[in-house]
Amino acid sequence: MWITSSLDTVRIPTRVALGNFDGVHRGHRRVIEPILDSPAVVELGVKPNGYRNGALHGGSVDEAIAPGVQQPHSTVLTFRPHPQEFFTGQQRQLLTPLDEKVVCLRDMGVQQLVLLPFDQTLAEMSAQDFVEIILVQRLRVQEISVGQDFRFGCKRSGTTEDLKAIAAAYGVAVQIIPLHTSNGERISSSAIRQALQSGDLAQANHLLGRPYTLMGEVVHGQQLGRLLGFPTANLKLPTEKFLPHRGVYSVRVSGSALTPSGGSVAGVMNIGNRPTVDGVKQTIEVHLLDWSGDLYGQTLTVSLEKFIRPEQKFASLDALKAQIQADCEMARSLLAITPLP
Repeated sequence: MWITSSLDTVRIPTRVALGNFDGVHRGHRRVIEPILDSPAVVELGVKPNGYRNGALHGGSVDEAIAPGVQQPHSTVLTFRPHPQEFFTGQQRQLLTPLDEKVVCLRDMGVQQLVLLPFDQTLAEMSAQDFVEIILVQRLRVQEISVGQDFRFGCKRSGTTEDLKAIAAAYGVAVQIIPLHTSNGERISSSAIRQALQSGDLAQANHLLGRPYTLMGEVVHGQQLGRLLGFPTANLKLPTEKFLPHRGVYSVRVSGSALTPSGGSVAGVMNIGNRPTVDGVKQTIEVHLLDWSGDLYGQTLTVSLEKFIRPEQKFASLDALKAQIQADCEMARSLLAITPLP
C-alpha cells in the first residue's frame, strides 16, 4: 500500500473513501468497501473541469478500459493530525494509531493511504475549494464514498449532500453510506471507546468486527514476572494509543519473531500498575503460553480475545503467583488451548 502525506506524490487517478476512520470498525469498512470494487464506467465524454472520464475522449467503453489505460487507485483519504486534535491542541487517544491503521487498511485491499496534513490553510478551506482543489485537481478523483454524517470544509459547513452536488459538476459520483447500527445503536469509535473503558471487551470487539489490538515494541522491564516463573514481554505502545480497562485478558499474539508463517501464540496480558508490588507506572505485559525466547526489540501485535478479571492487589507474592497460574488456566480454557505435556 502506498502511503503519502504529500499531494505531490499521490498516485492518480483515484477512487476515494473520505473520513478519519479511527478504529477501522464495521461502519468504516462499509464506507471503504465501495472503492475496492472494480472501477465503474462513468458517463462518457468531457467533464466540466476538462478531465475526461469513462470512455476517454468520447470513445467506446472498450477504449476506456483498454490495456495501457490507468485504472483508479483505491484510496483512503484521512487527516493528520485529527481535526479535533488540531483545534484543541490536545493529543487525541486513538483506537488505531498509524501503524495499526495501515495494517487494517492494507488487509482490506486498499492501495493507497493519503494522510492529508490538517493545518490552518485546510481548516479555512471552503467546501467548494476542498472538492475542486484537493479531490478533483490533485487526486483526480473519479468516485467518492463517505459516511452519512461526514462533514467537511471551513467550520464543518459542508454536508454529504453538498459534496454530492459539488462533485456532480465535475462528473464525479458520490456514494453516501447510511450509518451502520447494531441492536439499534450506531456503530462508532466513541461507542467502542466506552465499551473498552468499561471492560466490555465483547461489545467492543463486536462493534469493531475483530479483536481490539495493541501493537508495540518489546522493551526491558523489571523482570518480576520471570522471578515469579511467568516471564513477560513488556510492550511500549504509541503514546496516543487508547488503552482498555485495567486488568487481565486472554490474548493471541503475532509477530515475525514468534510465528514467521503468520500464525499466533496464545497468551495472557495484564494492563495496570501492579499494585501488589507497589507499582506506580502503568505497564502492558504479556505472558506467552508454551513459548519462550528473546523478543527484545521485536514488534508484537496483541489481539484481545476475552476479559478475565480486573486489576487487584494481593496480600503476598505467593497469592499473586497462584492467581497468575489461575489466569493462565482460564486463558487456556477460553482460547481452547491444550497444555503441553
